[in-house]
Amino acid sequence: MEGIEHKTISVNGINMHIAEKGKSPVVLFLHGFPELWYSWRHQILYTAAHGYRAVAPDLRGYCDTTGAPLNDSTKFTALHLIGDIVAVLDKLAPDEDKVFVVGHDWGAILAWYLCLFRPDRVKALVNLSVHYLPRNPTMSVVDVCRGIYGDDHYVCRFQVPGEIEAEFAQVGIRRSIKKFLTYRDPAPFFFPKGKGFGDGNSPDAPIILPSWLSEEDVDYYASKFEKHGFTGGVNYYRALDL
Repeated sequence: MEGIEHKTISVNGINMHIAEKGKSPVVLFLHGFPELWYSWRHQILYTAAHGYRAVAPDLRGYCDTTGAPLNDSTKFTALHLIGDIVAVLDKLAPDEDKVFVVGHDWGAILAWYLCLFRPDRVKALVNLSVHYLPRNPTMSVVDVCRGIYGDDHYVCRFQVPGEIEAEFAQVGIRRSIKKFLTYRDPAPFFFPKGKGFGDGNSPDAPIILPSWLSEEDVDYYASKFEKHGFTGGVNYYRALDL
């Protein structure tokens, strides 16, 4: 896509896929769930055109980034994930002490942690969707979600290995991507057992895409997630209390 370069680098025990364009200073883009570097494709082009070096990885467990054991969610803690990011900066921008950081969804959570753990590496922060959530070491995030929203809340449903993946597989990877990326309900996100995205008796009902998302975009996401499924991204939720 218009000169975006792709490479795979070895960092922190994994092989991380990177998309980048432009020259320094670096702007690091961190995606959410279930997304990829591709979520930043327009921002990469815009940022590079304005004199920056846009860097967008596929995060640990996602698609073209390999080497993390998907069957072991204990390898997806904040320390592992921030370790990956710091290692990327050390390798790609060794001459820049601090970089601009932009995060969305889980990427926003990681951006907050990067600022907490390594403020010496962050020049400025832009975050989307997730405000700062200070951690309470005496409380389980999963238990809090269950207590407030019940067992069908997505954070709770994501906890049992293989369970939610089986439901996504039943819905289909491509349809799941469409449902995730077009979800607009401001209410808490629920996955009742056996009901997928709440399709009920019309699982084949057409999904109308917004103007900013094309069928070709969905094809790209689906082609990547069909390789390894959603387990890598779901592991972030399974490691929440770690």
